[in-house]
Amino acid sequence: MPIPVSDDELIEALLAAAVAAGRATLDIYRTGFTVTQKADQSPVTAADHASERIVLEHLARLAPAVPVVAEEAVAAGSMPQVGEEFFLVDPLDGTKEFIHRRGDFTVNIALIRRRAPALGVVYAPVSGALYAGNVAAARAFRCSQPADAAGPGPREPLRVRPVPAAGLTAVVSRSHSTPQTEEYLKHYSVKERVSVGSSLKFCLVAAGEADLYPRLGPTMEWDTAAGHAVLAAAGGNVLAAGGEPLAYGKPGFRNSFFIASGTLSPVPLAA
Repeated sequence: MPIPVSDDELIEALLAAAVAAGRATLDIYRTGFTVTQKADQSPVTAADHASERIVLEHLARLAPAVPVVAEEAVAAGSMPQVGEEFFLVDPLDGTKEFIHRRGDFTVNIALIRRRAPALGVVYAPVSGALYAGNVAAARAFRCSQPADAAGPGPREPLRVRPVPAAGLTAVVSRSHSTPQTEEYLKHYSVKERVSVGSSLKFCLVAAGEADLYPRLGPTMEWDTAAGHAVLAAAGGNVLAAGGEPLAYGKPGFRNSFFIASGTLSPVPLAA
């Protein structure tokens, strides 16, 4: 059953869901929390669960017939069957950044259609940075939406930039850099490196503030889908090994290594 609203209406609803969930995470971030371990030994807090509950409530009202793959529900054993259209939710991307109070964690919500990201929103509650992308419309934007503000600020269109002649800016993971990543970056003339957590790495490339984000380490689809949508809507690409577009709905919702870029044609990863 198709979603009973237009994509423009849907993106507005996803933005509202992300901000509501972000407010809950920020309340917990400010007041304190304990950290527990999931079965895979990754950390989780009350903020992850609170954020996911809010997003799922919004999606259930908005599109009750569309499957939702959400990180904490999957960790608890709920792995839904998906078809050509489904949501991917990471209620708190960058849990390690949250725990260490570095601030650059996000709420991620994406709609997948035919194995590709169609719509995505990324919200960073601490900074108030709110990003969105509609891939079919080739429209991406960001605005400031502080968690305690009544409404958002003006929307700024996003577009990837030409690679600077003086050298590119590479975004690397703050918590998950690998020796393979360092070796891969030797293919380029890198003038600047930016270290940041969560899906904000995709958003920096989409905003024309960076050119390349290589991820030569494991991720899950809910980690990448929303940021991928923002970047694709801004004119960028996310390529898996072999140079094929990173696809969604894979077994176990696990990603291969990938390279995200703006106008740069990246050196492909071996398949």
